Amino acid sequence: MAFPERFSNLPEYAFPRLRALLGHHQPGGAPVSMSIGEPRHEMPPFLSEVLNAHLDRFAVYPANEGIPPLLEAIRGWFSRRYGLELAPENLMVLNGTREGLFNAALALCPERKGGRTPLILVPNPFYQVYAVAAAAVGAKPVFVPATEASGHLPDYAALPAETLDQVAIAYICSPANPQGAVASEAYLRDLITLAEKHDFQIFSDECYSEIWRNTPPPSALQVAHAMGADPERVVVFNSLSKRSNMPGLRSGVVASGRESIRRMRQLRSYAGAPLSEPLQHVAAAAWSDEDHVQASRARYQQKYALADRILAQVPGYQGPEAGFFLWLPVEDGEEAALQLWRETGIRVLPGAYLSRDVEGVNPGKGFIRVAMVTPIDEIEDALKRLRNCLYS
Repeated sequence: MAFPERFSNLPEYAFPRLRALLGHHQPGGAPVSMSIGEPRHEMPPFLSEVLNAHLDRFAVYPANEGIPPLLEAIRGWFSRRYGLELAPENLMVLNGTREGLFNAALALCPERKGGRTPLILVPNPFYQVYAVAAAAVGAKPVFVPATEASGHLPDYAALPAETLDQVAIAYICSPANPQGAVASEAYLRDLITLAEKHDFQIFSDECYSEIWRNTPPPSALQVAHAMGADPERVVVFNSLSKRSNMPGLRSGVVASGRESIRRMRQLRSYAGAPLSEPLQHVAAAAWSDEDHVQASRARYQQKYALADRILAQVPGYQGPEAGFFLWLPVEDGEEAALQLWRETGIRVLPGAYLSRDVEGVNPGKGFIRVAMVTPIDEIEDALKRLRNCLYS
């Protein structure tokens, strides 16, 4: 039996690796899961009524691109949030953004760029679907460090011009997973200018855009529009998973120029997995409401303040600008995660599981990622135990 080689060098995914690391050890206290970014805040209370009102629509095949009420709700959100007036043809509904971040590469990455194998730029550390998308389309991933030295965002402009000329797609995540850094308008303008100069697309993963400390993060699409950039230059992804605390709904959206969306829709009509219509109605209601988003954000802002107070004396601690992860410095992420589990029962993710070795260096090795998704009283106790275990 012959199998493809293009995925043969993929490391084990982060969470199976974590289970293998911790699985043979007993927790040293009441288990607290802070390893996975699964929001635990309340879902919008009205959604069950919306679902019940549309249960009969489970009997029909759902629209691949999204039902009109959902597209209208998302258009309304882009207008309120960013001042963007998008047409339905600029949008497509996703079965979670991971699907979109992967399939956009299939639909939009050219087979060759300047007669050569295309390159896909990936921040390092990163959300792992970026790398597997590059492998799926036969592109070569270029892992660019996103460390404290670069503001925890990749400095793509520092790459050689001949490398940039070969780039087809550059992934960016803002607010960044795992570091919580936000790409400013100036950063995004520079990146879009770079993409225009070297003719590549920007895939902007903005799933954490509604969880922020002081200032709402800008969207790459918003900045591109203000610059008058090519409408196809930026492809933006967002979802309800973090915004509305509904990761299990699998409701995401991609927005871009009409030709990019047309190509994504065409691929999806053959190989997509559309969201069922009753759930699309639920999603429309969630995108249309901001009260539950503001209430959830206020809870995360309380958690920021709590983490700042408890971890203030930790050397190298930096509270996140946005998102709900702490990116905490340690000597070795795997050793720290195992120590925490064995001594306290707290489950966190080693930073190296989110990064790749480049020239013998893994930028995540000296970190752990801590998800502040549990109730605030549980967070307070867990962070104190974490501090006392690793830093006292």
